[in-house]
Amino acid sequence: MTEMATGYQLSHLEALESEAIHIVREVAAEFERPALLFSGGKDSIVMLRIAEKAFWPAPIPFPAVHVDTGHNFPEVLAYRDRRAAEIGVRLIVASVQASIDAGRVSEPGGRWPSRNRLQTTTLLDAIAEHRFDAVFGGARRDEDKARAKERIFSFRDEFGQWDPKNQRPELWNLFNTRIRPGEHIRVFPLSNWTELDVWRYIAREGLEVPSIYFAHRRRVFERDGMLLAENPYLTPGPNEPVYEATVRFRTVGDMTCTGAISSTAGDVESVIKEIAATRITERGATRADDRAGEAAMEDRKREGYF
Repeated sequence: MTEMATGYQLSHLEALESEAIHIVREVAAEFERPALLFSGGKDSIVMLRIAEKAFWPAPIPFPAVHVDTGHNFPEVLAYRDRRAAEIGVRLIVASVQASIDAGRVSEPGGRWPSRNRLQTTTLLDAIAEHRFDAVFGGARRDEDKARAKERIFSFRDEFGQWDPKNQRPELWNLFNTRIRPGEHIRVFPLSNWTELDVWRYIAREGLEVPSIYFAHRRRVFERDGMLLAENPYLTPGPNEPVYEATVRFRTVGDMTCTGAISSTAGDVESVIKEIAATRITERGATRADDRAGEAAMEDRKREGYF
């Protein structure tokens, strides 16, 4: 009897999946109006699969939300719409361009005209409009120092702000879900995952991902040591020649700040081998907005960023 009780063990990925499913179900039970952030990126793809499994065979009982900067990769937007339609989840698109047109935010300029920071206002407006009290995100602690400081249930005040000194204990995976009107919780079920875990899960589940995650020929130029895709929103300088190279993207976001890496990894298994060998984090290598300073991400999260 003892052997039967102790003979079964979850694999590493199964344990991570089980924890994530538990968190998703906990939110669905405790909150009235949750939503899931879905950009079409690899982490949100995994989050959507976790939500599918959490409620199968019933449909996902909350909407997916994408904060669209207007400068996203077309391949990712096409995948986003197709995937949402395939599983029948309601997709809400909150537009940064609409926020600009309404005078809520101002178009950035300069050498790095990224709209990433503008997403904060658009997201907070969407949360207020739809009265969401919990919002799932695909952030992981291995991405950034500020992410590593954040709890799985991240309390946000009535202004959407995060205070790293005012976080709630999560002993034994017991979560404090109490909030007052106007406040909400950001929930990160993939907190304990790594980039390698995400790709191994994608491989195990046979999940489709946008084509830009795999090696392909693309016209790029180099700016401050980063390979950027030729796009309508950035003008290469006189010392930034455009050329064609074989690249892929480790993360997807605003085309004006998301860099590519030189790579020949053309399938999931090749990507896994490449990530297992690298010593550079995905955001540190490919996101210009995270190079602004040591506390760049934390500053944005204090304002209400993902």
